[in-house]
Amino acid sequence: MQPLSHLESFVRTAEAGSFSAAARQLGLTPAAVSKNVARLELALGVRLFQRSTRRLTLTESGDRLHGQIGGALVTLSDAVAGLAQEGGAPAGVLKVSMGQAFGRAYVLPLLPDFLARYPAVLPDWHFDNRQVDLIGEGFDAGIGGGVELTQGLVARELARVHVVATAAPGYLAGRPLPRHPADLTGHDGILRRSSPTGRIRAWTLRNEAGDEGAVELRPRLVFSDPEAMRDAAVMGLGVALLPMVFARPALQSGALVRLLPGWWADNGPISLHYPSKKLLPAKTRAFVDFVVERLRAEDFDQRMRGT
Repeated sequence: MQPLSHLESFVRTAEAGSFSAAARQLGLTPAAVSKNVARLELALGVRLFQRSTRRLTLTESGDRLHGQIGGALVTLSDAVAGLAQEGGAPAGVLKVSMGQAFGRAYVLPLLPDFLARYPAVLPDWHFDNRQVDLIGEGFDAGIGGGVELTQGLVARELARVHVVATAAPGYLAGRPLPRHPADLTGHDGILRRSSPTGRIRAWTLRNEAGDEGAVELRPRLVFSDPEAMRDAAVMGLGVALLPMVFARPALQSGALVRLLPGWWADNGPISLHYPSKKLLPAKTRAFVDFVVERLRAEDFDQRMRGT
């Protein structure tokens, strides 16, 4: 029988697509993972990967072996980890990805209570607005919106995020308050350009009665970053349609005023993502349950809906 370390290095590499990504998951160096795979290939007498300077791909034999042992190895590893943690407190490095503004405003404030409850956990939190490969990059969990639910991940929705119309009191001075989205026509607009598509986002607001109205602002500024849009709105440079994640602090402080209360657009969910293992590490389970519990107690969903 081949050593478990060799088999695990092979499976992790096959799933992550590189020795480096597998090494991050296993806590080894890329050289050690590569050596484990090479020893497995030597013992089996077959090549499992085609190697080049740009990519690593499974051979036919490698693909067949991965199909036969991949799921079983994960189950075995999870079972061993579960027994090791049984009866013990959650411990170890907790690697989590989250957006910069969202993480600072809504997750970081939870940290003191989390550490008080789980002192043996070491948070390794990555504040990054890019879309990460949770499994490939060895993350225990990730929090954000617009994340594609790929194979091997599950999601727990934390809130639906509404987009609302906002402006600074200084900008509104001397102007009549709008009563319908159509009343925003002609106002200076701080617009958002979508990074993936390069197109300017268009919004249609709706209310509880089911009425809808398109927003047609006069382009004054175009940004790709919602935080910059909020800051420009606070400066009094125009009307900005902002997700509540970014708008709420400025609305609470009075730096911004919400226009058209009761009208919104749905910006989709913010969810907590983590690997779909039968036996999650205790540290990951503790983090997931803690975040869900605390945000629910703080009416996070209602706050993100602006209600």
